[in-house]
Amino acid sequence: MAKKDDRVNIKLKSTESTYIYHTIKNKRNTTERLELRKYDPILRRHVNFKESK
Repeated sequence: MAKKDDRVNIKLKSTESTYIYHTIKNKRNTTERLELRKYDPILRRHVNFKESK
């Protein structure tokens, strides 16, 4: 019998523009929402990205 998959697809939305990254996280190891500093191609600089629904 296969184990339940704990990986889910999430969206990381830029805090300063409308750009969105799509990625995967393991909800068993990371129960809180992700907040990462990534490159925003619209603004052409690094900004904070927060997990959204």
